Amino acid sequence: MDRKEYAFLVVVALTTIGIGAVTTSKPLAQFFVESTVSAAQTTVTMAWITWWALVVGFAIAGGVEAWTSSEAISEFFEGHGPRDIGYASLFGFVSSSCSYSAIATAKNLFKKGGSAAATLGAFMFASTNLVIEIGAVIWILLGWQFLLADFVGGFILIVLMALGFAYVVPTDLIETARQNVNDENEGTVQDPVCGMDIDPEETEHSLEYSGQTYHFCSQSCLESFDPEEANTSIYEQATSLSGWQALADKQWKEWGMLWDEITIGFIFAGLIAGFIPEQVWTSVFSGPTFGLPVYVIWTAALGAVIGVITFVCSVGNVPFAAILWANGLPFGSVLAYIYADLIVPPIVQGYREYYGDTFAAVLSGMIFIVAVLTGVIIHFLFFGIGLIPPRSSAIITEMSIELDYKAVLNILATIVFGVLYYLHRTEPVMEGHGKDVEPAD
Repeated sequence: MDRKEYAFLVVVALTTIGIGAVTTSKPLAQFFVESTVSAAQTTVTMAWITWWALVVGFAIAGGVEAWTSSEAISEFFEGHGPRDIGYASLFGFVSSSCSYSAIATAKNLFKKGGSAAATLGAFMFASTNLVIEIGAVIWILLGWQFLLADFVGGFILIVLMALGFAYVVPTDLIETARQNVNDENEGTVQDPVCGMDIDPEETEHSLEYSGQTYHFCSQSCLESFDPEEANTSIYEQATSLSGWQALADKQWKEWGMLWDEITIGFIFAGLIAGFIPEQVWTSVFSGPTFGLPVYVIWTAALGAVIGVITFVCSVGNVPFAAILWANGLPFGSVLAYIYADLIVPPIVQGYREYYGDTFAAVLSGMIFIVAVLTGVIIHFLFFGIGLIPPRSSAIITEMSIELDYKAVLNILATIVFGVLYYLHRTEPVMEGHGKDVEPAD
């Protein structure tokens, strides 16, 4: 996130506090003290409850990325049939959970010949909303029903995106977007870690190895790069120190990309929970005045709009989703909110730079429509089979930190985090030969 995005979030935070101050029935001094305490308590409690899941999720994602090969995968994404969509979804599931990294990787796969359905539909969505980390946090904060709904809805959304690209979006427009990507990438090189295209003249993160210069988009990508990664089996990687160092580097790259959005997600959840009075939520989500279908549809659209204007992506969305659910947003509309993280303004700007204004508008519009439609479908599907949980299932009702199993898990997770950080900071062990890596001038 850049300064403009942080500035916008500050405005949103101040607006949230202002709404609370205007609508509260309490004396202002009392309101600010109680709301500040409540906001801090919610933020800390949510972070405490999900800490172990985040550590484990990032570690698993790091292992998948470090110990498996992703070379030559674009050939599996060339069509829009079940095989291609399935491969793209699977690779997205085991890939990065950072939305910005996901759109960069999807762009590169699209550039190399992958279909729009497989790369910009299946892969891009799965690598953001169907990954291990977000699933773990959804399970903890919202319950297993939301986790199941996230995956079922995710596949519905992917199918709808694939159908849209295959039968609605003109082929000429897709190929024009592909040509724009090729033109935009002239003079750039690819970050060997995250796949992002970067200008070698502008990046500050480069290194020399065996006479070749590698360029990176960030310090975290540079630090997680190992030019001598051997083509060893997963078993050999998992039983060697160098393999665990590679895992530590990859998971730290994930933390480097997402720590700020996760933190912002918890803080905003705390602000909303602490400063927005209950009567505001009651007036907004007053119930299905014009019938349940109409209510679910317009609140699903509202959820997607909230997802767009809050700027937060991926895992950082979930704490706020728990607040929205606890305060009246319908089940499917919460899913629409989570699914809209691929059309926040900075990402839409990325689409414009990659594919051109017209295709960016079509892509963003499709994501918004299918996010809303999927939310509505999931709501009535789960309503029909009786799987919509009570609002009390949201973890924000547990506003305490206790010495229980979560404390034990957090202690163990902190130890794991410390060990992985130590391995990340330790010089990689290369068996049988030295490692001659120097920063590029």
